[in-house]
Amino acid sequence: MLRIAVIGTGRIGRMHAENIAAHPRAALAGVYDIHTPSAAETAEKLGVTRFDSAEALIASKDVDAILIASSTATHADLIEAAVAAGKPALCEKPIDLSLARVNACAAKIKGTSVPIMLGFVRRMDKGHAGVQAAIASGQIGDLHQVIITSRDPDMAPDAYMEVSGGIFRDMTIHDFDMARFMLGEDVTEVSATGSRLVKPGLMEKLGDYDTVTVVLKTASGKQAIINNSRRAVYGYDQRVEAFGSKGMAISENHAMTKVRLFNAEQTEAAPPLLNFFIERYDDAFAAEIGAFVDAVENGTTPPITFEDGRQALILAEAAIRSVAEGRTILTKDIG
Repeated sequence: MLRIAVIGTGRIGRMHAENIAAHPRAALAGVYDIHTPSAAETAEKLGVTRFDSAEALIASKDVDAILIASSTATHADLIEAAVAAGKPALCEKPIDLSLARVNACAAKIKGTSVPIMLGFVRRMDKGHAGVQAAIASGQIGDLHQVIITSRDPDMAPDAYMEVSGGIFRDMTIHDFDMARFMLGEDVTEVSATGSRLVKPGLMEKLGDYDTVTVVLKTASGKQAIINNSRRAVYGYDQRVEAFGSKGMAISENHAMTKVRLFNAEQTEAAPPLLNFFIERYDDAFAAEIGAFVDAVENGTTPPITFEDGRQALILAEAAIRSVAEGRTILTKDIG
């Protein structure tokens, strides 16, 4: 049993802790959060140790590996501490909001054999992974375009938006990673546009956007088109489409049930989409723990690496610059 301790017991950290506790080849070794009541509640519910500090958790002889679900500003420091202690880590995205800090972290852990996995959980979704498999197997021929739709059901609280790092680093970064997963090639060009249509006042104040479109291009000409909105009144909109020379593969939205209603007033009326990312990617989050355990036990490279996280942030920085300067940005000029 791989003994994994969790740093950060907010909603994502608690979910991860429960998934670790439920995994047949993992054991929850304890939790820590700077907010003591949250950590205490989680520890009591799951019957595990509440550590008094992240340092004590990482140093504990009863902890084999670490899951980092604390605030973004702590991620790079904790990854470095985990590597120094020789303990594998699964870290939520992003590594940091600063590419310079991520690059510094990369330099510090360079050459390590300690597995570091990034939490881009959408790669673990069966539908999205199925589209990537269809591309890799040649079922749709030569890949031409990937179209990624990702729209949240509503704006996050203002207090969160103020520290999120902006839509490209916070929300679109998932889609940057998904585009790289699907394209199978490095992105060389980034063109982005942003609008303030949902909460224009707040977005203007933050210098951010709530509605964005990004076009990515590889050296061979493959394209990925990403469209995001912070508010979709019909639910959590998550779709991936891959179009190639011989066909197309699509990963569709998930609804509350698969029932479709046909009557005199409506045709194929469907129930609402799932309205929360933890529900939509519930199976993927569980699979993520399994993939991490596999990598540690087998001594293999994790399916989503530190470098994947760094590359996604490079695309986010290129998109930010593209909107600001109104032009296409070459990724070689970033980082």
